[in-house]
Amino acid sequence: MDNFRAYRIDEQDGEIVAGFKELSIDDLGNVVVRVSHSTINYKDALAATGKGRILRRYPLNGGIDLAGVVVSSEDKEFQPGAAVLVNGCGLSETVDGGYSEYARVDSASLVPIPQDMTCAEAMQIGTAGYTAALAIHRMEQNGQTPDLGPVVVTGATGGVGSIAIDMLHGRGYEVVAVTGKGTEEAYLREIGAARILLRDQVDLGKRPMEKAQWAGAIDNLGGEYLTWLTRTMSYGGNIASIGLAASPALKTTVLPFILRAVCLLGINSVDTPKDLRRAVWQRIGGDLKPRHLKTIGHKSISFDELPDAFQAYIDGRVTGRTVVEIN
Repeated sequence: MDNFRAYRIDEQDGEIVAGFKELSIDDLGNVVVRVSHSTINYKDALAATGKGRILRRYPLNGGIDLAGVVVSSEDKEFQPGAAVLVNGCGLSETVDGGYSEYARVDSASLVPIPQDMTCAEAMQIGTAGYTAALAIHRMEQNGQTPDLGPVVVTGATGGVGSIAIDMLHGRGYEVVAVTGKGTEEAYLREIGAARILLRDQVDLGKRPMEKAQWAGAIDNLGGEYLTWLTRTMSYGGNIASIGLAASPALKTTVLPFILRAVCLLGINSVDTPKDLRRAVWQRIGGDLKPRHLKTIGHKSISFDELPDAFQAYIDGRVTGRTVVEIN
C-alpha cells in the first residue's frame, strides 16, 4: 500500500502544530479501512486548534469519527468491502483518528454501517448523532416516554442538539429547543422543535427547586443551565448530561433528586461497551433514524478545506453538521 495523507496533530515546545503529513500503514490494530468520510465535532476543533487538551499522546491523526470500506482484515467478522464506521473508541485521543485516507483500527471498535445507510449519511450522524441516540436510549431505559411531557434540549443548533431534536420528534416527544441563536428559529422548527427558548431570556431561578416544566432534558451546556434544569424538572424526570459548552461546573442541591426523584444521567460516547454501541447504532438505522439529515448535515467540505473549518466551531458559528470528504 502506498503512502497516504493524514491531518496530523503534534505538540512542539508546548504548542499545538497541525497539518497534512504523508504516512504509511503501521502495525497497530487488525483492520485497515479506506476512509471515505469523516466529520467535524467541537472536540475536533479543540484538538486541532489547541484550545482544549484532547489528545493524550502526540502525534496523532485528528478526527473522532470515520466511515469507509474495509481493505484488509485479520478479523473474520469484517471482510474486505464491508462498509464500517468508528466513533469515539479513543480516536484522536489515544489512537490515530479519522482525518486520514487510510486507518488501521482495532476490530472491537468497528460498527457495521446500518443497512440502507451510506458512509456519508453515517458521518452526517457521527459522534454527535450517536451521542444524542445514546442519551435517548438511556432516558428511555429509565422510563422516559412521550406522554410524560416535554423534553428540553439545550445547545439546540449544534450537532448533538439538532439530531436529538430530530430523533425525539420522530419518537413522538414534544421538544423544546434552547438556543443562543435567535436567527435559527425556522431551522429548529423544521427539524422538529415545538417551542423555542432564547438562552439569554431563560429565567434560571435562584431557589433549589422552581416550577416543574420538563419531563426530560438533553443538556449540551453544563454550568448554570444544567443547574436550572435540575430546578425545573418534573417528578421522575431524566436529565442526560452530554456536554460542557458553557461550563463544567454544577452547583445545585440534593433537593430535586430526593424530593422530585430527578435522575441525572451521564452520557459517555467514547467508552461505550461494544454491544451497547452496536445496539444504539442499530436504533439509529431504525426507530431513531433522523428524518432531516439533508437539513442538519447539509454542509460538506473536501479534505483540503479541513484546516480552515475549525475556527467557526470555536467561535460558535456553526449550525448542524459538517461532513469531511476524505476520499
